[in-house]
Amino acid sequence: MTEHTAKEVGPKGLASVLMEKGALTSDWLPAFEAVPRHAFVPDAIWPGRAGMNRQSDRVIRSEEPEDWWAAVYRDAPVTTQWDDGSYTGPGKGTSPTSSNSMPTMVFSMLHELSVEDGQTVLEIGTGTGWNAALLSHRLGAQNVVTVEVDESSAKDARTRLNLAGFRPLVHVGDGAHGYPQRAPYDRLIATCSIDSVPSAWRAQVRPGGIIVTPWGPTYGGEAVARLTVAEDGSASGPFVGSSAFMRMRAQRLRRTHVREYLGGRKWPADGVRSVSALSPDDVGDWPTMFAVGVQVPNAFPRMESYDDGTYTLWLRDTAVTSWATADYVPGKDEFEVYQSGPRNLWDEVLTAYDWWDGEGRPGFERFGLTVDDDGERVWLDSPGNPVPVRP
Repeated sequence: MTEHTAKEVGPKGLASVLMEKGALTSDWLPAFEAVPRHAFVPDAIWPGRAGMNRQSDRVIRSEEPEDWWAAVYRDAPVTTQWDDGSYTGPGKGTSPTSSNSMPTMVFSMLHELSVEDGQTVLEIGTGTGWNAALLSHRLGAQNVVTVEVDESSAKDARTRLNLAGFRPLVHVGDGAHGYPQRAPYDRLIATCSIDSVPSAWRAQVRPGGIIVTPWGPTYGGEAVARLTVAEDGSASGPFVGSSAFMRMRAQRLRRTHVREYLGGRKWPADGVRSVSALSPDDVGDWPTMFAVGVQVPNAFPRMESYDDGTYTLWLRDTAVTSWATADYVPGKDEFEVYQSGPRNLWDEVLTAYDWWDGEGRPGFERFGLTVDDDGERVWLDSPGNPVPVRP
């Protein structure tokens, strides 16, 4: 397949896939056709796989044009930056820090934004500029403001936007602050995940306006929240589907090494042993992690795998006071647990899991989020039914 042939069939094939999935609707189809994805993807990329937070090795357009085009017109994310730009390859860096998002996710979130002609939009996270270009085509570039924390990414995105004929305001800054100079906005969309909705976002969206953002607890699990801003400045609404975005830089968690928890001693140090009938495997998928994480704040897991198929699930708190381990062994019906510190983290996870199980194992679609000056509350089925927070 030549690059020229791929140019012709790629966009059409991707459009068909997205329309079959219901992600690309007729109101966004003209923008998709006018704003080709390949114009907003850099020459060096790390192709992703749909539904998986894993990247292939680096692909450079001039060296592997067919693989580059196939990656661009696959319904999968494309990583475009590692380690805030400090790693350029070959191979892969430590942490992916920017991407061109999975097209299904892009258009699903744009659909949830419910834009109307003439409305103004604030985008948090410019990335490669594709989302800003789609919004500019739909609403007019004069109605779009996009904020990017990475100066190099913002510069490259601005160049791509200008070459495509769009000149939205591209601002370099912390997305948590928004862009008050053009407020209030009718809509706000974030292309990075958060664990707390910045107060500036609510302040800069007019009453009746909509905020669409990926949201997830520290523990893990994430979904897209669709919040409507009220007259009093609060915002509330449902989660509308699973997501897996890179965290906004201002809210990244620094994960302290386990040696800080053990105080220089060897595991299990002062950990208290017990056994559990709950398998670590039962609390590892995305919706379960979300339900557990909402109830068990300020804690995070890490899996340490071994060659024989077993693994240890480590739990740690962000205050560096408590830790727990749960050892998974295939075929076992009891699992060894050690816990240390003022928080019995495995017990908290177990209690949270039991609540989720007792509620019928709800998926993301039954949860919602309310944000006001008193904080944030995740609820189940209705705002009057808040999910319990354990500690």
